[in-house]
Amino acid sequence: MSDRQTLALEGLSCGHCVKRVKAALEQRSDVELAEVTQQEARVTGTASASDLIATVEQAGYHATLQPEATFPKSDPLTAQEPPPEALTTASQPAEAALPVQHLLIDGMSCASCVSRVENALRAVSGVTEARVNLGERSALVLGEVNAPALIAAVDKAGYSAEVIEDEQRRRERQQANARQAMRRFSWQSALALGLGVPMMFWGMAGDHMMLTPANQTLWRTLGVATLLVMIIAGGHFYRSAWRSLRLATATMDTLVALGTGAAWLYSMSVALWPEFFPVQARHLYFEASVMIIGLINLGHALEQRARQRASRALERLLDLTPAQACVVTEQGEQQLPLSAVTAGMTLKLVTGDRVPVDGDVTQGEAWCDEAMLTGEAVPQEKVPGSKVYAGTVVQDGTLRFIASATGSHTTLARIINLVRQAQSSKPEIGRLADRISAVFVPVVVAIALLSGLTWYLIGPQPQLAYALVIITTVLIIACPCALGLATPMSIIAGTGRAAELGILVRDADALQHASETDTLVFDKTGTLTQGSPQIGEICCYADRDQQQILQAAAELEQGSTHPLASAILAAAPQPPAAEITRFRTLRGRGVSAQVAGQTLLLGNTALLDEQQINYDAARADIERIAASGATPVLLADAHQLLGLIALRDNLRPESKAALQRLHQAGYRLVMLTGDHQATARAIAAEAGIDEVIAGVLPEGKAEAISRLQQQGRRVMMIGDGINDAPALAQADTGIAMASGSDVAVETAPLTLMRNDLHGVADALAISQATLRNMRQNLLGAFVYNSLGIPIAAGVLYPFTGLLLSPIVAGAAMALSSITVVSNANRLLRFTPPDR
Repeated sequence: MSDRQTLALEGLSCGHCVKRVKAALEQRSDVELAEVTQQEARVTGTASASDLIATVEQAGYHATLQPEATFPKSDPLTAQEPPPEALTTASQPAEAALPVQHLLIDGMSCASCVSRVENALRAVSGVTEARVNLGERSALVLGEVNAPALIAAVDKAGYSAEVIEDEQRRRERQQANARQAMRRFSWQSALALGLGVPMMFWGMAGDHMMLTPANQTLWRTLGVATLLVMIIAGGHFYRSAWRSLRLATATMDTLVALGTGAAWLYSMSVALWPEFFPVQARHLYFEASVMIIGLINLGHALEQRARQRASRALERLLDLTPAQACVVTEQGEQQLPLSAVTAGMTLKLVTGDRVPVDGDVTQGEAWCDEAMLTGEAVPQEKVPGSKVYAGTVVQDGTLRFIASATGSHTTLARIINLVRQAQSSKPEIGRLADRISAVFVPVVVAIALLSGLTWYLIGPQPQLAYALVIITTVLIIACPCALGLATPMSIIAGTGRAAELGILVRDADALQHASETDTLVFDKTGTLTQGSPQIGEICCYADRDQQQILQAAAELEQGSTHPLASAILAAAPQPPAAEITRFRTLRGRGVSAQVAGQTLLLGNTALLDEQQINYDAARADIERIAASGATPVLLADAHQLLGLIALRDNLRPESKAALQRLHQAGYRLVMLTGDHQATARAIAAEAGIDEVIAGVLPEGKAEAISRLQQQGRRVMMIGDGINDAPALAQADTGIAMASGSDVAVETAPLTLMRNDLHGVADALAISQATLRNMRQNLLGAFVYNSLGIPIAAGVLYPFTGLLLSPIVAGAAMALSSITVVSNANRLLRFTPPDR
């Protein structure tokens, strides 16, 4: 006999991990079905717990046995689990199973820095995953590890780190660091350009950049002044380069330090010992050294300002929580700091208030604006029994509610955490930049030296001066700032804008997979339909009347909360009161139980076929009801058919328009359901679905997705039930509806915070826009370096006599970073088409 066991999982951080564990478990001959999320695995079969745990461990993860819930929840008759609220305290935060720590990193300047910090963090024992974000100068670390070990690893890599657990303090510190960096870069660039610009114009006014006996003393004095400015305004470049040298690595700062340092050393050598240089080689490049430092610092200042704009969407989410809350106590109303509010307290809201924590309304009536959480502009009515969410605004009315989730467990806090995790992740296309940057700087240094040697050996006179210019220019123009910023800035802006549209992105890979999707597979109940079926008609057999059929079905379904059961219970003539025993869920077929000593079955035709109960009398009714788009549910005792209940679940109001919008965008639409074939086809025809896959058992949904993938399709699954979780994990990417089960929400890499299928089209549009923006940034960075390095090396000189100045190279390098960041910021204004 098959048993069902639940394992608590650790170490799973994405959909690929889920697929790997699921595949490992289902490869066992003693496992019938494995439903896997990032937190747990529900396994049906004869395998022992120890064998299952060993299988998970062999797959590279950790597992422990978790006791099952004591009350047996039935599967819905159409394989649809009840839809609890998404992202509430009913489900623990994703990081509960795998601790997450956020670090602020200081000292990073390019993609090479990102690789070094990530490698350093991943080398720490206990770290499962480390994601470093150059755009935010931060790192997200998953795993069982203490903060001092992480900080020590970053310090050893040549950078500094700080772990801040409090979100508000982290934000304040990050903002303070950004303001401080902007001020520092601004005055440093002003100082360097203040000396370099006059020197440059002085040189342009005449041949003053050549050393002569008349100006030798002046140039020596300017050389010392230049050195002081380089140390004051550009000291961070040289300190970083020195740290990298000690660690036998190289970064952007290494290139800047080598280029400016070489220019100054050559110029100072000419100024001090001119007799060792031919007259035509006595060129001075002091102004180039300070101008390069000034321009790069100016670029950093402008880039910092643009980066702050890119994070504005997340900052707006952080601003939604008020500092205080009005708490109702026996002594009356009092204002308390938000940190003092705990679950179970009663709070009061009036018109204009922001909701401080999540809770359940107990008194009053109001309309709340939930646009910043759901993207839905229409205010939502709140009455006793409704839920309110932190960060939403009371537009009109007065409420009292009991706090159910506070601090990091509120919906808003979890959204912020998911957005931050997504912004720290990298899609496959972004990891390409990381692989290139790992070898980029050493290759550039080699190219610079080879170019300089070539000019020294076969270039025009003065060969030494030309070789120095070439080396300096190549080193400066090749700084991989733009390459390092190309991906993270697009991710920061894209996921932030998605959050504003009510779309939660769990991982940047989801954006890339979504942008490549060509086939959309929809679950029916609760996704295409409203998920709240109503009784249509009742057919009676075996001398039973409609009231008796409804009452018997309600007695059987008592204690269950799935949508179909709720519809039957709501229509029952009397509250169920009979004793129920031996309750069993028959997966994909229905339920059975002993009700007041009598065996009752409630389900589909497969259930009656299995129990060898004749239902010929109902065949015509079954076909007629199914053809109309309703679901026929059969009631029988141990010997005969008693009745038939038609349950109709109407399409969502926006389904037709949203599906038509997706059709026009070129997607193939598929409906995947466990419902009757005729019922499914009727709903599909009404909705405008291309293909119907009906009569699928819950465990067969993932297999159906796999078959579509084998046809070469890039599949996105849209669902909301527990039984959709395997299919969501199997698909190339998945979207869970906000009203769906926690398992579905935790499995899907994308979640719609509003129950509106237009959100699917919006999610696809923002994913395509983000990937398009990312490709533009990467292409721009690659083209910049591909063209800039050869031009800096002097390939145009034999044909045009053009030789790039180190100053122009410095300006171009700074401009490339600003261009990348500014292009990413365009996503903040993105509006999906037809919205």
